[in-house]
Amino acid sequence: MATVQDKKQNINKVARSSAKMAVATFSSRILGLVREQAMAAIFGASGLTDAFTVAYRVPNMLRDLFAEGAFSSAFVPIFTEARLKDPLEARRLLWSLFVLLGTMTAVISFFIIIFAPQIAHFLTAEKFLGDLQRFEITVTLIRIMAPFLLMVSLSALFMGALNSIKIFFVPALAPAFFNIVMIASIFFLPSMLEERGVHGIVALGIGVTAGGFVQMLVQLPLIFKKAYGPLGPLTLISDYTKRIIHRVGIGTIGIAANQINIIITTILATGTVLGAVSWLGYAFRLFQFPVGILSVSIAGSNLVHFSDAWKAGEKEKAIGILKSSYLLSYVTIAPALALLLALARESVHIVFERGAFDAEDTHMTTQALYFYLVGLPSYGFYKIFSPTFFSLDKPKIPVYISVFCITCNVIFCLIFVPHWGFSVLALGTSLSMIFNSGLQAMFLKKTLDLPYDFFMSWRVMKIWLAGILCFGVTKFLAWKYFTFDSTLSVKILLLILLGVIGAAVYGFVLMILGEAGSLKKILKR
Repeated sequence: MATVQDKKQNINKVARSSAKMAVATFSSRILGLVREQAMAAIFGASGLTDAFTVAYRVPNMLRDLFAEGAFSSAFVPIFTEARLKDPLEARRLLWSLFVLLGTMTAVISFFIIIFAPQIAHFLTAEKFLGDLQRFEITVTLIRIMAPFLLMVSLSALFMGALNSIKIFFVPALAPAFFNIVMIASIFFLPSMLEERGVHGIVALGIGVTAGGFVQMLVQLPLIFKKAYGPLGPLTLISDYTKRIIHRVGIGTIGIAANQINIIITTILATGTVLGAVSWLGYAFRLFQFPVGILSVSIAGSNLVHFSDAWKAGEKEKAIGILKSSYLLSYVTIAPALALLLALARESVHIVFERGAFDAEDTHMTTQALYFYLVGLPSYGFYKIFSPTFFSLDKPKIPVYISVFCITCNVIFCLIFVPHWGFSVLALGTSLSMIFNSGLQAMFLKKTLDLPYDFFMSWRVMKIWLAGILCFGVTKFLAWKYFTFDSTLSVKILLLILLGVIGAAVYGFVLMILGEAGSLKKILKR
């Protein structure tokens, strides 16, 4: 049986690793918001920003397969296994995959460039195709951003290797460099391009590709420093690479279903109203802020530590790490959900409403944000549960669940978007994720023989109660004291103050309910 000391060590491991990733990711997400602010101020929510969003989805869809999605989940547990057996073999595996992954994504990028017009035509509705300039810019942007797939895939490969040897900060910080390059491109390139007769929106495409290259490059020094530089002879098709390719192949089924979902929702969005794709994109950026900082950091830490314990045959320790990750996700996501729900309109207004982004854009973006937030906790659990199945050598389970849930989402959106508008796309995404994480929890319970209170304990109920009170108090104070006519500095100050008060209420309620010890540990770390 796991002792109290063991449980503390599990929480410490996950919390320390998660904290390192969260600090780095926080920097990246802040810069990501600055990037979106700059984009909203200069380009607004127009047909041209819709063109960029559609074009960006092409490499972004494929990165789920070759980068953060199926590949990372398949690579980290097997690389960890190889490293524990023979560090030199793990080193050869890393660079064998570098060659395989680099070659594959380079070829795909080449075909994206060649068939960009056909891809743009496939991804958009007739209403979108009727604007010739917007369509041509979409094609140009797809071609410019095609190499981003290669860059981000190799970046994810290096990130997985570094995470597996317990290095979290620099890999999590790498996307911050991507955002810095993007911000510089938004501010400095449009005027230079327009002087040469090229539309300024093309600056976004150039920034994406250049940023992806820098994101990959900043991780290389650590790869060499930790003695994981190239080492021959390389065995491109080894037992390890076959297993990774097999798992990625299984994951491809789920990824393919997800991409069909994205394609259909993109077509539906481009066929509703002008700006719908951009509104959904801006709302998703705010929604992704807590997901990226908290959920991704905790999930990444869980995958590494859970894989280590499970591959070493320490089942109880692995389950303890999974439970610590699950509870840590709950404790941190609950106040983020409460505050974002209470301050949704205020946040969108302050972050985006300036320049070409007007009050109507704020209203529509807020509407989409509310629907995305419905699924926020489930996104956190999904990020933890799904990779866990790969460590358990049961990758088919999350894939089949994803296919089923995505199919339900597509049917839901096809039925209701014509009646309720573009915001149904956000609601469908959230409902699908709630269903997905719930089914994964059921299969994890059966696979690991977990008790019912693993997922729904009194501690979880206390967290929910604290979150509800946090939302109620924050919403009331925002309704009573926040004024949209104030100066920007006053509005920012009010938003921060409301957030601090809401967080204090959340913490105070948990303390009253007897969770002061847990709260103190989280604050300490």
